[in-house]
Amino acid sequence: MLSEAALEGRVLVTGAGGFAARHLLPRLARHVDPELGHAAVFGPSGPDSAPTLPQGFRALSCDLTDAGAIDALIAAVRPDHVIHLAAQSSVGASFADGGRRTWSVNFDGTAALAGALLRHAPAATLLFASTVEVYGLAFRAGRLDETAATAPQNPYARSKRAAEDFLQDTLAGRLPLIIARLTNHSGAGQSAQFVLPSFARQIARIEAGLEPPVLLVGNLDAERDFLHVDDVIDAELTLLTRSTSLAHQVYNVASGTPVPIRALLQRLLALAACPIEVRQDPARLRPSDIPRVDIDPGRLIGETGWRPGRSLDQLLAGVLEDQRRQIAGQPGH
Repeated sequence: MLSEAALEGRVLVTGAGGFAARHLLPRLARHVDPELGHAAVFGPSGPDSAPTLPQGFRALSCDLTDAGAIDALIAAVRPDHVIHLAAQSSVGASFADGGRRTWSVNFDGTAALAGALLRHAPAATLLFASTVEVYGLAFRAGRLDETAATAPQNPYARSKRAAEDFLQDTLAGRLPLIIARLTNHSGAGQSAQFVLPSFARQIARIEAGLEPPVLLVGNLDAERDFLHVDDVIDAELTLLTRSTSLAHQVYNVASGTPVPIRALLQRLLALAACPIEVRQDPARLRPSDIPRVDIDPGRLIGETGWRPGRSLDQLLAGVLEDQRRQIAGQPGH
């Protein structure tokens, strides 16, 4: 359950052009004073189009690979709370160029942000959006809580784990820090490079007659934990509004229930308007797949009372309807 407590002071959100932030900002606006000059930070080129931001938020641009730009941003805004969502968050894309861009954004950008906060906003609370991918091969041992060892297996996860360590080392005792290790989360507006929108987009294109009735998939036997993006936002806002009473720095944000990817696809196919054949595509098989991801969110639940409020069926139906709307809105359709 989401705390309805107010969040006092000025808020800065990085990654404002991303999927999660687009869901977060309208919800966040209900917890803050609109007169304080909150900041939604987009990439260096700014938003793709004129952003529709909630009252009290202004759009700013910043290259998170440019330490000087980050310093100037924090000096100008002087936030009381920072929600650091900006990241290169695709596991598949993290292998490109030897992982250099992933490390530059996820680690170097986070380190520069931490330094700028210490210089210009040393009382700010930082919520860092990390990932349960940091556990990696440790999932072979079974269900994991925050005390488990980590063994990340890809550049995305390794860069996030290194950023966690850096933040804990440099901010310890100096600036309030919350590390939210987020499970897979999805919803309307997520890129089709992620698994559920990928399935849904193929279904929508097949229904529209744009592709033959064959859906290409990777490893369907893997078991993963999924949340609706709005449940993740509930957790983030709950952690922030209770930051002064939290007993720990690191929290798993997950449903606690692994589900086979095959079962999720079957639920989506049951919603399809026509029969569809499923065919494995070797190009979609990801290296270092962990068979089962079993995450214990007990610390978050026990300390805050948060629990997921949306079902998997709600999540899947929403993702499919979103992809249908996108396909229907394409020129020539």
